[in-house]
Amino acid sequence: MAEALMKKAYYSKEEYLEMESLSDVKSEFYAGEIVAMAGGSLKHSLICVNLIRRMAEAVENKDCAVFESNMKLELAEADAYVYPDLMAVCGEVKLAENRRDVITNPVLIVEVLSPATESFDRGRKFAYYRMLSSLKEYVLVSQEKAAVESFCKQDENTWLYTVAEGLDKKFVLKAIEYEITLKDIYHKVQF
Repeated sequence: MAEALMKKAYYSKEEYLEMESLSDVKSEFYAGEIVAMAGGSLKHSLICVNLIRRMAEAVENKDCAVFESNMKLELAEADAYVYPDLMAVCGEVKLAENRRDVITNPVLIVEVLSPATESFDRGRKFAYYRMLSSLKEYVLVSQEKAAVESFCKQDENTWLYTVAEGLDKKFVLKAIEYEITLKDIYHKVQF
């Protein structure tokens, strides 16, 4: 069935979820279009591991959980399913109906920028993420230099932009109330 579906130009959510459950390769879903995800890089992997470790420590004694890129995120209003690099949920983890692998209510989303996806992560993907009523903070982490950007939701239409650059700087993940140094985020990353 998966081979027959791969030849189509438009897929239903149900077809995508079925294909994704049978596939060894991750792909994202955008309003009927299935987009294969690119492989990672050494820097991307190191940054993600460093963030997972620190964020997991940050929420250890809080009613929050951190998820890495094996959990999908449903963006119902955008008719999309994506794999953020990291997500945090505080309170009850809500899953999509009849799913064990699709989260619907992150308060924090982190994307490690790649040259091939940076404009999409900053533009269209952020527009989709803003549709999530649960989302309080969207964080972009550079692979090219020690730089972290955050967009924190102030109200329905206002997001506060913050940037920290340089290994000696600290950065606050406001959604989980955690201060982290860029040195910790970029531990063992060579520029």
